Amino acid sequence: MTAAPGLPSTGRAKLADVARLAGVSVGTASKALNGGGRMRPETRQRVLDAVEELGFRPNQHAQSLHTGRSWTVGLMTTDGIGRFSTPVLLGAEDALGAGKISVLLCDTRGDAIREQHHLRNLMDRRVDGIIVTGRRTDPRPPLNGIEPIPTVYALSPSTDPDDISVVSDDRSGAELAIEHLLATGRTRIAHISGPAHHAAARDRAHHTLELLERSSLGLATGRVHFGEWSEAWGRRAAEAVLRTAPDTDAFFCGNDQIARGVADALREKGLDVPGQAAIVGYDNWDVMALASRPPLTTIDTDLPEIGRRAALLLLDAIGSMSAPGLHTVPCRLVVREST
Repeated sequence: MTAAPGLPSTGRAKLADVARLAGVSVGTASKALNGGGRMRPETRQRVLDAVEELGFRPNQHAQSLHTGRSWTVGLMTTDGIGRFSTPVLLGAEDALGAGKISVLLCDTRGDAIREQHHLRNLMDRRVDGIIVTGRRTDPRPPLNGIEPIPTVYALSPSTDPDDISVVSDDRSGAELAIEHLLATGRTRIAHISGPAHHAAARDRAHHTLELLERSSLGLATGRVHFGEWSEAWGRRAAEAVLRTAPDTDAFFCGNDQIARGVADALREKGLDVPGQAAIVGYDNWDVMALASRPPLTTIDTDLPEIGRRAALLLLDAIGSMSAPGLHTVPCRLVVREST
């Protein structure tokens, strides 16, 4: 049997083979896998891609003895359902798994006592770092008593500006939605969102108003319709909007559940979507967006990229190359039949 390209005749990849395929030195390849050293993200990614292609498997026991590391990372989430944390976790594993770093998932269910319990367990296991995520974009207090352990907050940022946080760029999401609706000729746009005390609803509403004002426009009903993250609220709000402003020609919704409810309400009233009114959702949750009639144009917050970016920043922090502050991941527009 012939060895794979780039492999020695024995067929077992070595670190030197990884370095050669990635076009870097052995030292750089080692630092990329160990999470150490300052390097460009694309350089680290080339090394991880080479590891994957060659099937390189480092000797974890020897590395642990040499570096004092456990080669494990904790991921703490408050999102028991997994609607938001699962894509973030998958993105983090894509970045960490190629370097053969294990991920320990801990679900706190939003309970402070449970969070401390999981935190003690992670510290007892001597994890190299922790990624903290949740089901909302509201800032959260930083973990207590973990100063020696590098930590990155994903999706739900830390309230401490000196911490490392990775979030979705809601401004870019709102901008993509509004610019798309304006490009399709819509000028009477309503905005229906979730609870006003949720950061996601507030931020998306703020950016929507700002963007419409920039185009010398206002909301169709003169106000944002805050309510619930549900289809039922979307149906009720759509009916309220049409009673107040029957000439509304577009609905920008705070999430896909609301948008699907709006689509149901418009269909029941015999209004053509997108002929008479266009609909844009938010989150690109396939369960909602694809099941809607018609399928929803929506904003994808790229949760896997948030997880991947958080993992790479954690690797840098483990290597004493911390990049504190807020890091944003741009959204993207997914166009379907509702516009």
